Amino acid sequence: MDPLLWILGSVFTVSLVSVIGIVLLFWRSPILQKYLLFFVSFAAGTLLGDVFLHLIPEAIEGSTESLRSFGIFFCVGFFIFLLIEKTMHWHHHSGTPVGEEMHQHSLGFMNLLGDGIHNLLDGMIIAGAYLVSFPAGVATTLAVIFHEIPQEIGDFGILLYSGFSKKKALLFNFVTALSAVLGALITFFLFEKMGMVQTFLLPIAAGGMLYIAAADLIPETKKETKPSAIFAHTLLMALGVLVMFFLTFLE
Repeated sequence: MDPLLWILGSVFTVSLVSVIGIVLLFWRSPILQKYLLFFVSFAAGTLLGDVFLHLIPEAIEGSTESLRSFGIFFCVGFFIFLLIEKTMHWHHHSGTPVGEEMHQHSLGFMNLLGDGIHNLLDGMIIAGAYLVSFPAGVATTLAVIFHEIPQEIGDFGILLYSGFSKKKALLFNFVTALSAVLGALITFFLFEKMGMVQTFLLPIAAGGMLYIAAADLIPETKKETKPSAIFAHTLLMALGVLVMFFLTFLE
């Protein structure tokens, strides 16, 4: 099958994950909160497994550049996602008491902007992985899906807090998710033709996904302090890595 069809099918699937927000319409919040952190642990494991078992080996094996160049672009990816998060965090906390209602409404639109950029990069990462190998594409798609679910639930909650109706929040969430398709097309028609996938895109993708796992997801799991919960989170994280490990046998 044409790689472009696999790429588009995968990014559309990731975009549909945004509809997970509808769960909030029917699922009570306490139940959601009870299980969401455990899913976050599994998502962190899949991201770590994808970075260290798929993206990094593929980038090093297929690149004509030195390991030093790989390290530079890996750090670039890490800092890109750091800057995106810090920029959004600054906007979220730059309101004043006088304009609190206006700030609350703008919070929703700023979140949509950040989510759109994030999904654009997700689409580029997925397309880049498929252009290297089919197993790498599948592994990266799964890793993105697993970390998108808790993220999209959080984004949906922010939009509701900002004054969006449930229908509008779901619609806007889905529309921003479609930016992943644009990212995939840019990668397929531009980066692939210029031969930059393994040299530039995969190291940047690996750095960005490591940032998401290490700075966003894993710190969330540290909120649990009970020994049984800590063990469960560690086990689920290891399970996520194990899933990515088994996918290496498809290569």
